[in-house]
Amino acid sequence: MNNILGFILFLVTISPQTSRAQQKKAVVKPSEIATIQPGAERMEVYLPLLKGKSVAVFANQTSMVKNSHLVDTLLKRGVNVTRIFGPEHGFRGNTAAGEHVENGLDTNTGIPVVSLYGDHKKPTAADFKDVDVLVFDIQDVGVRFYTFISSLEYFLEAALENHKPLLILDRPNPNGFYVDGPVLDKKFKSFVGMQPIPIVYGLTMGEYALMLVGEKWLSPQANSINDYNVTTQPTADTLFHVQVIKCSNYNHNSKYILPVMPSPNLKDMQSIYLYPSTCFFEGTVLSEGRGTDKPFQIFGHPDLPNTLFAFTPKPNAGAKSSKCFYQQCYGWYINGSTEQVLKKLNCRIELQYLLDAYKLFPGKDSFFLKNNFFNKLAGNDVLMQQVKEGKTATEIKQSWEPELSDFKKMRQKYLLYKP
Repeated sequence: MNNILGFILFLVTISPQTSRAQQKKAVVKPSEIATIQPGAERMEVYLPLLKGKSVAVFANQTSMVKNSHLVDTLLKRGVNVTRIFGPEHGFRGNTAAGEHVENGLDTNTGIPVVSLYGDHKKPTAADFKDVDVLVFDIQDVGVRFYTFISSLEYFLEAALENHKPLLILDRPNPNGFYVDGPVLDKKFKSFVGMQPIPIVYGLTMGEYALMLVGEKWLSPQANSINDYNVTTQPTADTLFHVQVIKCSNYNHNSKYILPVMPSPNLKDMQSIYLYPSTCFFEGTVLSEGRGTDKPFQIFGHPDLPNTLFAFTPKPNAGAKSSKCFYQQCYGWYINGSTEQVLKKLNCRIELQYLLDAYKLFPGKDSFFLKNNFFNKLAGNDVLMQQVKEGKTATEIKQSWEPELSDFKKMRQKYLLYKP
């Protein structure tokens, strides 16, 4: 038992044991190291907890157990799934960013689907009626303004408030190998940033859930529960408040390749790695590449110099409306293999893309959107001012350092995997 979280917390590794022979084999031949196994695939650990229970699942298209969706897999195993919850982009993941998603029935299973996006982000007691156990399984990308961690927070909060046990089927964080960016100022709290964490926070969903509970960042009602039980070693005869089913063979140095794209505009690993750096353009008049086949790798604007990379964004399945559609834009295309993009970024947020775009843009007063969405993405109003003042990337990053260092120390308490 470990009390570092300030409540009852069992941090016992439940990864399958590796024999000495297997360890030696891995050392001699690294290519044969076991494949990373997400929590959802470790059914022998959590299926006993669902037996004979009415189960609600929060999932999307990334919630796969090898080649089968989690919901379909549970149904085949005899689990009584009575309700499905879906986040931004919908349960099947085919809705454009920000688009309204209606409640309804899943066409594959006939199970009622409740959308937890838009005006209804947090489940109500009615949503949990006649449900015994909650399961959360969504692939995150490890970036603060990617809204799935906000959905997790609301779901976790509602589970505790309504005394429903929650199983989090953990998945690797594809950006989990570094921590960078300004720590959010709570004055700028929104659905694209709810807690004082940096843009790249280096935690899996399971680890982040432990932080939300341990730092008492939830609602007063949820925080007031004095007998939290959180475990990473579930037993079939006990249902804890929060149970994290860990990944196997994963650590925070892993470069996990996502088998399913997490949302319509993160189409490949290059875009996932660039996303922390180029999503800033969502708060500007520039196109961030929506409506092209390389969103977040391509960005620009019609008013930038026509000697730059040229592209014309148009509506597509993942971006039915966006900035600069049908306009010839000039800007940048950060191309290359996955390894080449990783090398360019060098485990950090690259600010130079933003600084160069602002420097070349002729209408400085109109560069940032008037709705101040840029400040919500940044988590403060300082970064915008630093860009306007012509600060260098090094100077800006130095200003992040004190709070970033404090966060890194706090993060250590909640790590379930090697840093």
